[in-house]
Amino acid sequence: MIYDWSIGDLPGLNKSECAQLQQLGINTTRQLLQIAPDAATKQQLAISLGTKIQYVNKLVALADLSRLAGVGCQYNGLLLHTGIVSVRQLAQMPAHKLHQQLLRLHVATLQRRDLCPDLTQVQSWIKQSQELI
Repeated sequence: MIYDWSIGDLPGLNKSECAQLQQLGINTTRQLLQIAPDAATKQQLAISLGTKIQYVNKLVALADLSRLAGVGCQYNGLLLHTGIVSVRQLAQMPAHKLHQQLLRLHVATLQRRDLCPDLTQVQSWIKQSQELI
């Protein structure tokens, strides 16, 4: 199952950024992915928002990862911080390696291992991403 979230559910978006996207007709993560499928349209979106292309790339990456049921808007930012920028990239990751990266990130930023998704959960994300592509 592919999930579609309200654009305001993406992590890191403030109310004004959310309102700007909505003014452009982007109310959901699916709409964002449809409007910005390639570099040229991402650049146009960045110009319309008055922001840098890197910011649009980040939003698109978060929207892409949020399509997975197990990831959603809860873990998409976490995956992005480990360097995973797409469902396609996630599908190619070895589960144990990704789990180690997530664990290192949790320990480095939160000093807590217990908040890290377990290996079974990471394996589920990878399986979902492989099924999606």
